[in-house]
Amino acid sequence: MRGCPLYLLRVAVYLAALFPGWVGASHGIAQFGQPKYLAGFDHFDYVNPVAPKTGSLVLSPVQQTGFDKFNPFSLKGRTAPGVAALMFESLATGASDEVASVYGLLADDIRLASDRLSITFHLNPKARFSNGKPVLAQDVKDSFDTLTGKLASPGFRFMYADVARVLVLGEREVRFEFKHANAELPLIVATMPVFSRDWGKSADGSAVSFDKLGFEMPVASGPYVIEKFDAGRSITFRRNPDWWAKDLNVRRGMFNFERIVFQIYKDDMAQLEAFKAGNFDVSFEFRAKNWARGYQGPKFRSGDLIRKEFVHHNGADMQGFVMNLRRPLFADVRVRKALSLALDFEWMNRQLFFGQYTRLNSYYTDTELAAIDTPGSVPGPDELKLLEPLRAQLPPEVFQPLRAPASTAPPASLRDNLRQARELLAQAGWTYRDGALRNAQGEPFVFEMLDNNVLTRVDVAYARNLERLGIRVIQRDVDNALFRKRLEDFDFDMTHFGFSASHSPGNELVDRYTSRSADEKGSENLIGLRSAAVDALVGHILRARTRADLVAAARALDRVLMTGHYLVPHYFSRTHRVAYRRGLGVPKVLPRQYTAQEWVLSTWWDER
Repeated sequence: MRGCPLYLLRVAVYLAALFPGWVGASHGIAQFGQPKYLAGFDHFDYVNPVAPKTGSLVLSPVQQTGFDKFNPFSLKGRTAPGVAALMFESLATGASDEVASVYGLLADDIRLASDRLSITFHLNPKARFSNGKPVLAQDVKDSFDTLTGKLASPGFRFMYADVARVLVLGEREVRFEFKHANAELPLIVATMPVFSRDWGKSADGSAVSFDKLGFEMPVASGPYVIEKFDAGRSITFRRNPDWWAKDLNVRRGMFNFERIVFQIYKDDMAQLEAFKAGNFDVSFEFRAKNWARGYQGPKFRSGDLIRKEFVHHNGADMQGFVMNLRRPLFADVRVRKALSLALDFEWMNRQLFFGQYTRLNSYYTDTELAAIDTPGSVPGPDELKLLEPLRAQLPPEVFQPLRAPASTAPPASLRDNLRQARELLAQAGWTYRDGALRNAQGEPFVFEMLDNNVLTRVDVAYARNLERLGIRVIQRDVDNALFRKRLEDFDFDMTHFGFSASHSPGNELVDRYTSRSADEKGSENLIGLRSAAVDALVGHILRARTRADLVAAARALDRVLMTGHYLVPHYFSRTHRVAYRRGLGVPKVLPRQYTAQEWVLSTWWDER
């Protein structure tokens, strides 16, 4: 404690003796080590702290055809765009230029116990909900109880499963106590959304059930409130002039528009034409063909519209064709591997994507967590410590050099890959006869490919290769609402899905890959994965005490998932493709890990 006055040192020693589990007060915490920004920092490096607070921003959400509620935390229905990002705040917030750190937002003081089995937050006395009432400890506890109850989406129960209890210690002091030491859990509860107990209550005291909240105005503490909406078509947010956090360092230079409007179009082509006509301000493009051919015309040549790619350092989401293991058709790993061999990424990238993509080779592509990037692509000593006790439950391939997904780049070819696939299918009992691939009972190999009109061209190209093996693919395109409902009910054979990546994975893995979530409708365990080995490795990730421990456990998990061939990996881009109107202010410093829409919403400004 260099430079610490003697009397302060005596006080610190006294407090440590009085409260042996207390680490001390802090403006922020990190999962491992120390946070980047020191106490008293003025603003995050990637914002413009003097951005003007004026103007409007008009957007159109990606792949959304309507909405029927404002509640982003219940399972059923479609939430209006922007509600979660613009209206709800948490006890602490992360920075987009570092991994796994948070800084006080609703909380002005954070105390993490030395054994990491509890964390205590003191709420900022200035914190207010949109109805003017103060944010109190009981609101935090009630938010937790609601999110982990039966009326909220089941993902929250998995996310907060290791929280033993939440205690209200005072009007503005609340403590979360944990069942186990988990380095990520303090950050998870710190970023839990907090909302008022008044949400959904009427003047007479009656209340709408949380799962039935539709267009009841959220009562939260964020920078915006809903000004008006046209159900399913548009929604307008107005910056709250009384927003309590506008001068906080973690919010300085952020949320700069007076109004933010979301307009919804019936399909992506109508959306693109509306953007080029000047009907909204920023377009986020996820289709390579549109980006290559659609963003052209007089307004781009004049500079009224700007087309730009912004580099990011996000881990690549594991997107692919997911096989539902609840279907016996996909139970055999040889079948799943054969199906993976039939995807010709090189042809697709050349013919469909204008060379804009890179093939995924990991559940953590472009991060240090990718197993394939270990020397020789074999498990290192730290991985082996975790994998060896599970050897009897794992295939031999886990301990061998990990192979990248099949390629057709010379000297390889699709013909060679399909020949290997045919051999694997034969080993699994599937042979070609009577015009189709059949099993011993003579049943043909047929499955449905569920899509929401997003990857139709990819579906067709992939199905064409499978037909050469004698496999019949029934392509089923449905609207977004039905697509989501069928995924929630696990009512599909194969579909496309993206599992969000993280440089610091943790509790989301319970909902995504473990046995306990396989039967929980609405969970992200679309695969239907039930593996004691995967459960154990997820446990190691949750119990990691150092960054090195986390990396080893994540690589081991990645290795097991990749050798299981539970999905057919797709592709990713290292840039965000954004087009926008002239007159929008763009920060000079890019964050490292960010989504394009939230970056625009939170840090851009109007220069007109």
